Amino acid sequence: MHPDPAIDKELERRVEELGFEVVEIRWAGSKRRPMLQLRIDRLDAEPNAGVTIDECAAVSRGLEEWLDGYAGLPERYVLEVSSPGVDRPLGRLRDYERFSGRKVAVKGRGTLAGRARRLEGELLGPVLDEEDGEFRAIRLRLPGGDEVEIPREEIAGANLVFTWK
Repeated sequence: MHPDPAIDKELERRVEELGFEVVEIRWAGSKRRPMLQLRIDRLDAEPNAGVTIDECAAVSRGLEEWLDGYAGLPERYVLEVSSPGVDRPLGRLRDYERFSGRKVAVKGRGTLAGRARRLEGELLGPVLDEEDGEFRAIRLRLPGGDEVEIPREEIAGANLVFTWK
């Protein structure tokens, strides 16, 4: 269930005004009672610095008045705001730039780099098109040392891999 695509852009803008970034927006539930699930992270924090429950509550309160008055959203919606967790999803260019050097897992729509549907390795960063600067792929160093390039359209999902110390 997704009431209006324009709402996502405005949510991102408003969350950034509150000092956070939207990691993921998920719409679930029904048309009569949609559920909006937001995963947020700190804008300028160290990776995995964490988002507290109080910060999630503050973002929720900061969005409620606007959401309550949003014409494309039924009165009986549910809003959940949470931290991205230790297995933070990656999707945007800035995610792949920010977490370069970290261990990630990449799931493919099919086989990735001729190897498997899921690859783990060190994120070497995004690959931008030389002509137009468009984000087109990511580079990954696999555990054996091989480096592979994975086109963006082949990526079904990617996330950080938490390593216990």
